[in-house]
Amino acid sequence: MDWCDDPNSKYIFWLDGMAGTGKSTISRTIARELAGKKKLAASFFFARGKKDISHARMFFTTIATQLAISLPVLRTFISDTIDNNPDIFKRGLEKQWDQLILNPLKNAPTQSIQLVVVIDALDECDSTQDIQLILQLLGEAKNLKTVRIKIFLTSRLEIPTFDRYCQLSGKAYQDFILHNIPLDTVNADISTFFLQKLSPLKAKHGLGTPWPDERIIEQLVERAAGQFIYAATMLRFIQDGIDGPEELLSLVLSATKSSLSATDHLDGIYTTLLQHSVLGKQDYQERVGWFRQVVGSIVIMFNTMPARNLAQLLQIPFKMVSSTLDSLRSVLNIPVDEGQPVRLFHLSFRDFLQDSERCSDSRFQIDKKERHTSLFRKCMEHISQLQENISNLWGPGVLITEIPDDTIQKSIPLHVQYACHYWLDHWRLGNPLVMEEDIKTIQQFLE
Repeated sequence: MDWCDDPNSKYIFWLDGMAGTGKSTISRTIARELAGKKKLAASFFFARGKKDISHARMFFTTIATQLAISLPVLRTFISDTIDNNPDIFKRGLEKQWDQLILNPLKNAPTQSIQLVVVIDALDECDSTQDIQLILQLLGEAKNLKTVRIKIFLTSRLEIPTFDRYCQLSGKAYQDFILHNIPLDTVNADISTFFLQKLSPLKAKHGLGTPWPDERIIEQLVERAAGQFIYAATMLRFIQDGIDGPEELLSLVLSATKSSLSATDHLDGIYTTLLQHSVLGKQDYQERVGWFRQVVGSIVIMFNTMPARNLAQLLQIPFKMVSSTLDSLRSVLNIPVDEGQPVRLFHLSFRDFLQDSERCSDSRFQIDKKERHTSLFRKCMEHISQLQENISNLWGPGVLITEIPDDTIQKSIPLHVQYACHYWLDHWRLGNPLVMEEDIKTIQQFLE
């Protein structure tokens, strides 16, 4: 916040850090505080595997829209650009940046104002080339004279991104590596987190005092190894389990050992909760199969969807999907409203399941190619059943802009929309497991 308020600070602040160290939480906090002070120009939170925020195609158009709202003096310039270039939304990123953002900022009347654009998880943009281009284009903002725009960026420390970032001319950025904060400082915060969050459980379950005692808190902090995602996941596991918190806490402490790396501790808690939640039930072999189908699909799908639509896409009973998800609330965000999509709490869980070296229990490992191939085949089954004029439109050649959104939503179920959008992506990523009969299915569909 000091950087945001300082008129002489560098125009880019880059916050780096490993997964689970709190970058997105800080981004949300910064954006919320800036919005309250009317100093937020715009924000964009990238998230891999979440439709329109997993790529850069809508990045600059989104920023431009928010700029027009937060800085009214720009509205006329942006509006005129759209009127004169109605296809600007289909143009390349450079053209969008120049015409929708840079030129309006250059031509705006001089303002004694300083606004911040917050960009979170840039490394989760699905194209390295787009990441590098975004950095290059943002570098052009440092010389603006009329309206001063500053950029707050976060990402994991990844070489392709960082190399391009370091090439920004004149060291026109300020950087901070989050996981380089002294461990004692981070541990103090995590200790406070555990104390505040575990205390209500003591009252709720009538546990004796002291619980948890100082020794237990020290063990938990040691196992967190500076990662807030470990602390949050462990807490959800204890809170949401049907067994008592004492038993679950004991299970966590006995399953993970000290003197391990941060990733090892996180992997340990993921393994523990999966074994407890899936293998600790009757018919666990069948439950492992459902886990691979349901959770394996969630972690590789290109867009999230509610559990009922997921069951329709996979063509399995909703009660099996619901039962599978209910036991995994410590790693999956399952809304009370069934109309809302199921999401991962943190992408580190997806990375864990797809890495055979990290996921030591092979029963939970997700084979990406196998899952993509399976989802491709499910998508083909759905789109092969499509009928002509499914929305009962009033004639051929109707523009999609003339069709009310609710007409499409009512006539084309969400799982069918997903199949239409992504069948080819799943086919591409499932290769070489796709067989000759799959090619025939595609050919029949296209014919």
